[in-house]
Amino acid sequence: MKLIIKLLIIMLFLNCSLAFGQMGEFKYKRELKGISGQWHKIVLTDSVFGKISNDLTDIRIFGITAENDTLEIPYLLRLKTEVVTSKDIVFKTLNSSRNGNGYFFTFEIPTSEVTNQIDLDFKQDNFDWRIKLEGSQNLNDWFTVLENYRILSIKNEIEDFQFTRLTFPSSKYQYFRLQIESKEKPELISARISQLEISEADYQDHPIKRIDKKENKDTKQTEIDIELNMPVPVSFLNLEVINSFDYHRPITVKYLADSIKTEKGWSYIYHTLTSGTLNSIHRNGLKFYSTTVQKLKINIDNKDNQPLSIDGIQVKGYVHELNARFTENAKYFLTYGNENANKPDYDIERFPDNVPKMLSSLELGNELEIAKEEAPKKTPLFENKAWLWVIMGLIILVLGWFSIKMMRKE
Repeated sequence: MKLIIKLLIIMLFLNCSLAFGQMGEFKYKRELKGISGQWHKIVLTDSVFGKISNDLTDIRIFGITAENDTLEIPYLLRLKTEVVTSKDIVFKTLNSSRNGNGYFFTFEIPTSEVTNQIDLDFKQDNFDWRIKLEGSQNLNDWFTVLENYRILSIKNEIEDFQFTRLTFPSSKYQYFRLQIESKEKPELISARISQLEISEADYQDHPIKRIDKKENKDTKQTEIDIELNMPVPVSFLNLEVINSFDYHRPITVKYLADSIKTEKGWSYIYHTLTSGTLNSIHRNGLKFYSTTVQKLKINIDNKDNQPLSIDGIQVKGYVHELNARFTENAKYFLTYGNENANKPDYDIERFPDNVPKMLSSLELGNELEIAKEEAPKKTPLFENKAWLWVIMGLIILVLGWFSIKMMRKE
C-alpha cells in the first residue's frame, strides 16, 4: 500500500512539472486583465505578430491557480473578414430594341424582390460602353437608378479584363430597363439579377515606415518598395491614384519571404502576394489572403503610357481576435513564440455557433520574456589541478610499493 501511495505522489509531481514545462516552452507572455465572466475576446496587437509563426499556431492561453496548478484555456481564432451572401432573383427578359439613343433591354421581376446587382455577359470581347439603368412599376413611369455607368472589356494576348457588374442602391421595381450607348449591337448572352448583402470586414490600419518609388525606364514599370514598422498580417492594399485621365495598368504585389547571404552580398527572395489591374473605373483596392509581411514590392506596368501619380498608399489587415472560455479562478497569460508548437485541438472548434456573439475585450499587459531554467552546469570532480598531482603521486607510490614487494618475494 505504501508503495502505491509513493508512486501516486511521484506521478502527481511529474504531471505538475509537465504543466509548468508547457508554458516554459514559449518565449513571451502577457498577462490578461479584466476577466469577469466565462467568455471574453482578446484582440491581437501588431507587436505580437512578429514573434509568432505565420500560421498562428503557437498561441496559447495558460492560467496559474492559487495552488500553482497550470491550466490551458481553449480559444477560437477569428479573422474579422467580410461576409458575402448573394440571392438570385428570378426574372425574364421582355424585349430588346434600339433607337437613336442606343440599345435597350427590358427585364421583368414577377415577385416583389429587392435587388441591388446585375451581372451582364456579352458575346463581344472588347468594348467600352456607357449605360443607363432605369426602374418602373408599370412600364410607363421610369426612374433613373444608374446613369453614365461604365462597363468595359479588354481581351488580347496579354490581358483578359472585364468589368460588367452593375451595383446600385437596393431597389424594388417590377421592371428594369438597360440602355447601352453603342454604335454596334451589344450581343447579350445572359444576365443575372441578385440581391447582394455584404457584412464589411473589420480592418486594422498598419502604419508605413518607409516608401521608395522609382520609375524603371528599361522595364517601363513603376516600382514601389514599402516597409512597415514590424511584421503584421496584411490582407488589403489600396493605391490612391489622382490622375483624371482613364488608365488600365497591370499590377503585381510581392512580399519579402526570405533572404540569403552570398559572396556578392544579400540576395532577397520575393513571393507574389496578388496581381490585378489598376483602372479608372472603380477603386484600386486589392484584397488577398492574409499573410504576415513587413516588406512589400509593387510593380505597375505602364507600357508606353506616362506613369501614374499616386497620392497615398493604404496597407490594412483583418482584425485578429481570440474567443476564449475561462472556467476557473486563476492568473491568466497569453503566451506565444514557439517554432515547434503544433496547432492546438480544442473541443470548442467543433461548436463555434455556441460562442456568444457579444464578448467583452480583455486588456493585454506588458510583454515579458519567459525565463528558461538553465541546465545545471557540469563541473569536473576536481577543479584544482593540485589534487590531480596528489592522486598521481599516490598511484605511483602504490605501484612502486607493490613492485618492491614482488621483487622481494622473488
